[in-house]
Amino acid sequence: MLPTERISYSPISTRAPLKLPNGKRMAVWVIVNVEEWDINQTMPRTVLTPPAGGSPMPDIPNWAWHEYGNRVGFWRMLKVFDDYKIPAALAINGSALAAYPPIVEAAKARNWEFMGHGFTQRNMQKVENEREDIRKTADVIEAATGKRPRGWLGPGLTESWNTPDLLKQEGYEYVCDWVLDDQPVWLKTTTTPIVNVPYTQECNDVAMMLIQHHKASEYYDRAIDQFEQIYEDSADSARIMALVVHPYIMGAPHRLKHFRRIFETIQQKSDVAFMTGEQILDWYLSVGPKAP
Repeated sequence: MLPTERISYSPISTRAPLKLPNGKRMAVWVIVNVEEWDINQTMPRTVLTPPAGGSPMPDIPNWAWHEYGNRVGFWRMLKVFDDYKIPAALAINGSALAAYPPIVEAAKARNWEFMGHGFTQRNMQKVENEREDIRKTADVIEAATGKRPRGWLGPGLTESWNTPDLLKQEGYEYVCDWVLDDQPVWLKTTTTPIVNVPYTQECNDVAMMLIQHHKASEYYDRAIDQFEQIYEDSADSARIMALVVHPYIMGAPHRLKHFRRIFETIQQKSDVAFMTGEQILDWYLSVGPKAP
C-alpha cells in the first residue's frame, strides 16, 4: 500500500480542536533509544572511519563507542529523568533486553513505557521475516515486563511496504515512523487502522550530532526553538512535541548538560504535560476523530 493510500492530506488548521486534560495545551514526550549492535555485523553507524576504508569486522572502535552509551551514558541520562521526574518511553531492540538487564530493570522501576524497536538494529527492509521480527520483539518485551508493547519505532524509522499492516495484525496500536504531523493521525492498514504518534527527525540527536555535525549546544537551542513555536501553535488546539535521544550520543559527557537544560526551561510552563506514547495514544483515542 502506498503512503498516500494509507493517509489523506489534512491541513492541521482545518481540524476540530483537540484539548488535553487538566488545562494543558501541549504534550512533550521523550524517547530513549536503547540498541544492541552485533559485533559480527557491520556497525549501524560509525564515529571513526577505518584507516583502510571498507567495513571491517570486528569493528571494535565503533562497537565500543556505542557500548559506552549503555555502560555509562544511559545512567547519566537517567539522573536527568529522575531529577525532573520526567516519564520516558524506552524504544528498545528485542535482543537488547537480554544484553542489558540493568537498563531494563531501571526502566521498569520507573514505570517507563517499553516500545518495540526491531529485534536487532538493522533496516526492516532487510529483515528475513518481518512478521516474525515484530512478533518476537513483542514477546521478549512481554516476558521482561509482563505487558506487550503498544507502540513501535522502526530502527532508523525504516519500514517495508507492509509494516503498518503487520504491526496492527500483531497487536500494536501505534507507530512513530511517519514523521509528518504535530498531532496523532490514523493510518489505514489491510485490517483496522493504526495510530501514528508524532516523532521527530529534527530534535533527534542522531540527525543533529552524527549527520549534521552540530556542536552539543545545538540540541538545546533547537529543542527550545521548536518548543516555543509548538507552544504558540497549541493556543487553540493541542500539539505534540517529541525529543529523541540515544545513550551513546546524548549520554556523552560534553552533551548531557544541554539535555538537562531543556527540562529546566520547559518546566517553567505549567500548562505543558510530559507524557509517554501510550498516554498520548489513550488521550487521542478518547478525544480525537474516530478511525476511518
